[in-house]
Amino acid sequence: MRTKARETLFKILFSSQFVKPIDRSFRTGMYKAGELNEDDVKYCDKLLALVEEHAGDITAVIDKKSVAFPEARLFPADRSILFIAVAEILYCDDVPDKVAASEAANLAARYSSEKSAQFVSGILSSVIADKGAV
Repeated sequence: MRTKARETLFKILFSSQFVKPIDRSFRTGMYKAGELNEDDVKYCDKLLALVEEHAGDITAVIDKKSVAFPEARLFPADRSILFIAVAEILYCDDVPDKVAASEAANLAARYSSEKSAQFVSGILSSVIADKGAV
């Protein structure tokens, strides 16, 4: 189960919007605080690398799907959650799309505004639908 890994990665990405750069010692401390096992740490590192590598593409996808709220205007929590989920949907073949979307909605319900879970779910449903159409 990668729920703790996603939650820890969310916290790292959220922090990175306010403090740059996020160095290895910070990530290691977050992994320890999140009580991640070795597999979770590997998954976080892999997903973080994907988010960094494809940040421009992920931003473009979010902007396309969220016309009223482009990526630059999103709540920092929602932005972090969407980056994780879009990266999983587009670049992680071992993660079912529905799992990525469900986990993202759960993070939004826990860490963001009252309506964020529904907003995040809507964006991700559209991303998944477009992926299936390709």
